[in-house]
Amino acid sequence: MSTAVGSNRLKLTDILVTIVIAVVFGVIYKIWGPTYDLMKPFGVHAEQMIYGMWFMAGTFAFVIIRKPGVAILAEVAASTVSAFLGSEWGMSTLVYGLLQGLGAEIFFAAFLYRKSNLFVTCLAAIGAAAASLVLDYQYGYIDSLSAWNYTLFIGFRFIGSILIAGVFAYYLAKALELTGVTRSLRPVSKQDYEALD
Repeated sequence: MSTAVGSNRLKLTDILVTIVIAVVFGVIYKIWGPTYDLMKPFGVHAEQMIYGMWFMAGTFAFVIIRKPGVAILAEVAASTVSAFLGSEWGMSTLVYGLLQGLGAEIFFAAFLYRKSNLFVTCLAAIGAAAASLVLDYQYGYIDSLSAWNYTLFIGFRFIGSILIAGVFAYYLAKALELTGVTRSLRPVSKQDYEALD
């Protein structure tokens, strides 16, 4: 699961599978809003520990498809579904989806889309989290926090992102691969041909 094989160009199948993944996550994103709010009473930014769920479409879709543009497409499509289902953040959800997908995509691109291991997936989750923090600041959600509050807020968001959009997304994709469902998404490798001899 560490190196991509075959053409890096998106095919119609890749796009359709990415959209299906995004629709599932779009519904999850909509449901996740109230779950996020339930964590707020625990204080000290505990809700940031589960914020990473909103980055999972991009990282999960990339680990499954492993092609350029998949993380952006998955996040934008998932945020669109979430917005149309009545997300409490309205149309700004689309801007978050675009930038979070871009944040993840940057790290996949840094490894030339050839690696989809746990480390790279966690880095992509951090990239998505960083992009979300920039938007949070722009929208004025975190502009008046004290230094210790910023530290908790940002630290918990990064930790939650690594755990959910990094580790959980990676192992969920790996479990899906073990079922054999994803074989049709990748061309046959050289080892597969050699096994036939």
